[in-house]
Amino acid sequence: MTSPRTLPGQQSAAAPAGQLPAAVLWDMDGTLVDTEPYWIAAEAPLVEEYGGSWTHEDALQLVGLSLDASARILQDAGVRLSEDEIISTLTARVIAMCADKGVPFRPGALELLRDLKEAGVKTGLVTMSYRHMALSILDLIGFDAFDVVVAGDDATRPKPFPDPYLQAAEALGVDIADTVAIEDSPNGLRSAIASGAVALGVPNILALDDIGADALWPTLADRSAADLGALHAERAAAKAAPSKEASA
Repeated sequence: MTSPRTLPGQQSAAAPAGQLPAAVLWDMDGTLVDTEPYWIAAEAPLVEEYGGSWTHEDALQLVGLSLDASARILQDAGVRLSEDEIISTLTARVIAMCADKGVPFRPGALELLRDLKEAGVKTGLVTMSYRHMALSILDLIGFDAFDVVVAGDDATRPKPFPDPYLQAAEALGVDIADTVAIEDSPNGLRSAIASGAVALGVPNILALDDIGADALWPTLADRSAADLGALHAERAAAKAAPSKEASA
């Protein structure tokens, strides 16, 4: 059986008409925008203000975590603030960095979003950042990119639980199995996989090789709605194959 994994640099075949996914669900930090370095840059000074130390390795453990979970880890590192105070402080500092340095969109992300909208594919943003930050990022896109936003303060349970992706699919009125979810972090990818979406990993800071994604693409650059349709159709066919064999 041919593996559903797309090899680095390999293009998917164009999807036949009518085989586009019902929706594409996007993570934000590290997938849509490369803000993870901003979060890391905000964490170390906060810990140091309370006499602690914060290494790059410490910061990596927060990538893809909910803000609540991240706040608790920072408390363990010595930050003597409540969870809400830590979240508010970090979010404000990241937003300030975005305003000062600009928002670095990941290669190909805006182009793919625009292609999806032109193809009539529904889109959802599924992020563990809080809603006010997500909306401040979306204001910079320049077109109405997302039909639904599920943010960290909306989710019933955070990633790596499947809830955020399931909530987005429900809000869009689609079956989660008819969607593709795009993620850059192990925790985010676990959430997408657990939800039942076709899970596409686009690595950024952390490797995703052993998480179990349906496909890993090195970049979204030069990718199209048709590529996502082909991936979804290929994966759906692979999942259906065992049941066909069993009924033969």
